[in-house]
Amino acid sequence: METSELLKKVRKIEIKTRGLSSQIFSGEYHSAFKGRGMAFSEVREYTPGDDVRTIDWNVTARFNSPFVKVFEEERELSVVLLVDVSASGLFGTHSQFKQDLVTELCAVVAFSASQNNDKIGVIFFSDKIEKFIPPKKGKSHILRIIRELIEFKPDNKQTNLEVALKYMTNVIKKRSVVFLISDFYADTNYRDALKIANKKHDVVALRIIDKTEHELPDVGLIKLRDNETGKMIWVNTSDKSFRKQFAVNHLKFEDELKDIFNRSGIDATKILTHESYIKPLMNLFKNR
Repeated sequence: METSELLKKVRKIEIKTRGLSSQIFSGEYHSAFKGRGMAFSEVREYTPGDDVRTIDWNVTARFNSPFVKVFEEERELSVVLLVDVSASGLFGTHSQFKQDLVTELCAVVAFSASQNNDKIGVIFFSDKIEKFIPPKKGKSHILRIIRELIEFKPDNKQTNLEVALKYMTNVIKKRSVVFLISDFYADTNYRDALKIANKKHDVVALRIIDKTEHELPDVGLIKLRDNETGKMIWVNTSDKSFRKQFAVNHLKFEDELKDIFNRSGIDATKILTHESYIKPLMNLFKNR
């Protein structure tokens, strides 16, 4: 991609997602993801209604008048975007590819974190770790992340969530908020790694899905290609029994994922490529 075209894309995403972050998500994000605790800020004179447990008795004795300690939330967090960049992201049958939606979501989360003075980092993974950008603050850092999301080309095509989670748990030492962003079309051998990751960090799963991945349309005989393995198959979508079995298999997969998330104790939401991500993201933040 030409530099000028890349900069235009980055600027377009920045304008849209920064606006959403400041107008919609920033407050919800702040409420959903708490800091490490409360830190002492100052003392001030007691006013009726103050909690007597906050009275600073030393200062009160010195001035012969009641004073209370004021505490503020010790806010600073580190946010890590754990992003699936496997080839299944290059799929979309409606308004956009899953990969494009992931870029916008990451930008929204990054700007929301920045507006709350939190650090933001990213780990790109396929069936190996593709790239790690350590958490930092600042607009230039966020724009770098957006640029990488737009133009990054992974070495590998397949997905290994276990490898990604184990790497993140080892490399991120400080407790962080981790957004695991994937379609989760992978082996379920990551169960234990997800549990361990969520004990050390606060893990949130964002599932990126295209409508046709769970609801196959009747469009006759078509050739399908698995982007991750390269395998090609012919499918008769006019066969009702085939479409029914396709839907049943997807529901089984949904139930299995729900069980994995519940047993790991993590919050999760589905975001579809043909719908706005505002409502599911807002609901996720509000329900925490």
